Amino acid sequence: MGHTLYQKLVDAHTVARLDAQHVLLYVDLHIMNEYTSPQAFNGLVERGVPVLRPAQQMSVVDHVIPTHPDPVGKRAILVDAAAAQAANFTRNCVRYGIQLFDVNDPMQGIEHVVAPETGLIRPGMSVLCGDSHTTTYGAFGALGFGIGTSEIEHVLATQTLCYRVAKTMRIRIDGTLQPGATAKDLVLQLIAQISAQGARGYAVEYTGDALRELSMEARMTVCNMTVEAGARAAIIAPDETTYAYLRAHPGNLDAYGMELAIVAWRDTLYADADAVYDADLRIDASTVAPFVTWGTSPDQAIPVDARIPAPADSADAVTQAAAARALDYIGLAAGARIEDTPIDRVFIGSCTNGRIEDLRAAAAVVRNGMKVSPGVRAMIVPGSGAVRQQAEREGLAEIFVKAGFEWRQPGCSMCLAMNDDVLRPGERCASTTNRNFEGRQGRDSRTHLMSPAMAAAAAIAGRIVDIRTWNHAGTESGQHDGASAHV
Repeated sequence: MGHTLYQKLVDAHTVARLDAQHVLLYVDLHIMNEYTSPQAFNGLVERGVPVLRPAQQMSVVDHVIPTHPDPVGKRAILVDAAAAQAANFTRNCVRYGIQLFDVNDPMQGIEHVVAPETGLIRPGMSVLCGDSHTTTYGAFGALGFGIGTSEIEHVLATQTLCYRVAKTMRIRIDGTLQPGATAKDLVLQLIAQISAQGARGYAVEYTGDALRELSMEARMTVCNMTVEAGARAAIIAPDETTYAYLRAHPGNLDAYGMELAIVAWRDTLYADADAVYDADLRIDASTVAPFVTWGTSPDQAIPVDARIPAPADSADAVTQAAAARALDYIGLAAGARIEDTPIDRVFIGSCTNGRIEDLRAAAAVVRNGMKVSPGVRAMIVPGSGAVRQQAEREGLAEIFVKAGFEWRQPGCSMCLAMNDDVLRPGERCASTTNRNFEGRQGRDSRTHLMSPAMAAAAAIAGRIVDIRTWNHAGTESGQHDGASAHV
């Protein structure tokens, strides 16, 4: 019997088999942020234990940092508790000799954006971080997953982790995404189809023609959000698209070293033809429409031209109760159209959709003369300093600013409201983030997940729109400052 790619990755990093279900897993790269690491560092200090391999750690201040458009070098965390948290994080990184992208580092950004663009992520690696969206790195053919604080301490001290091996699921995506549909819509449809628990306990391997047509950044979006279906990992075998990205982001590999590595990756990082999976699923990408969440879980999502389901439509009493609670919280009615729902805020950013391709997609919607709808506050938060600089060089920032979007500094920002980018109670937000939980973006906030293009269109229209029709509707109901402007 052949091996899945996931099994090959686990086997390659197994230091010892502990029992039938657990192995001691070697960690190639460990990433940290200021929010989930303090207790781990405290544990090391209390025990008098050093960091075993500082060079295999990387740290970023990203969760609590404000994204005010202050120049690099003048950014400051003004909330005392958050400032103390970041300062403590900096001290620990300096103490143990760990690379840190600090508050005023020009390359600072969201950990899952910074790591790939600085060349730290490569096929075949095991990458761990105290953040659930570490599944992002599966886009490179790496094994990435989130860990807890006690596990962070163990990794710092030993560069290993006691790991329970997952079941395997293969998801084959064929067909072609239609105009208006994106990787974000694809993964939202998947989560809605299989539920927020549909991949629980599984390591998901993606394959198929449609998957292979996606860019690396789109693949990162898919792997990033697969955790919202409960997956313990999400993996895509590397191919020529992967290698092209890596050549552009080589890290410390010179050209010769990169080509040698690519030869090795081609020879080893794939699922065997006779590999057997615990579960198999197929998706036709040509059926994917622009998706929008209507509730308080990423699986409570529908095509933008569909109507909100009634709780009674759900299969069991638990799901029915969750749907009823979600509708009450979100302030929408069963049977209503999600399209045309008015919004108060727009947030474009996060580790899911804060990369340069996401900003290009959003800017492409904002034609010359368009303006953010009156009464809507719209924010663009690049995923990193490098993304911000690239967007400014390409003129994207100018497009956003002229249209009335706020052009911010990098950070997690409104994704999880741990800084001052917070929705007020009752505000409704079109968001490119990964979660729409109750209170995720602020107490009593209401979040609708969607793609960057859909969010940008909502900012102009002042409501949720179908990008497929709105984008070709002349002046439709978008806001303009010139009669000659066209969508």
